[in-house]
Amino acid sequence: MESIILASASARRQELLSQIGVRFTVRSQDIDESIRIGEPANDYVTRMAQEKADSALIALRANKDPNETVVLAADTSVVCDADVLGKPLDEANAVDMLRTLSGREHRVLSAVTLATLDKQRTVLSESRVRFREISVAEAQQYYRSGEPQGKAGAYAIQGYGAVFVEQLLGSYSGVMGLPLFETAQLLTEFSVPMQSTNSVVMK
Repeated sequence: MESIILASASARRQELLSQIGVRFTVRSQDIDESIRIGEPANDYVTRMAQEKADSALIALRANKDPNETVVLAADTSVVCDADVLGKPLDEANAVDMLRTLSGREHRVLSAVTLATLDKQRTVLSESRVRFREISVAEAQQYYRSGEPQGKAGAYAIQGYGAVFVEQLLGSYSGVMGLPLFETAQLLTEFSVPMQSTNSVVMK
């Protein structure tokens, strides 16, 4: 198998897959990402990864692509207490999220699904992140940098957002959006090759 289908437009996931030498084609999926009433965060993030994979598989069936084609889909959520913090809608929403995370610990859940037309496997990575105190002014300034936009929990650990992180227990790549340890295990199970040198991203 020369490449897989990455069912995500996330530049971070593309970077992480390239880091472990996986060749892939990007085919992002547009699905309803609404959380269901009473749905636990673990179930939500797992369902999102699976539904993205299912959406890509439907397209494969329509295009009559070969059965052995492997789809990789992922979803990441920031969870504080029982609340899932999605992508900020605007500055006020981002500041509220950052202030909620300020000075306390939260969870980052990243689910990864690998699937073919006749097989599907999902794994879930959980990391715990503790933030230092963040002032309103600092949160506003951070939002205006543009980095929090489109990021779960309104921050990017691989960017300036790292200065807020006092402690991380778990997977750094999982907090970025694709836990590489778990992903590599799935890729091996599906016989997807990985290399020690970066591969060219196919788009």
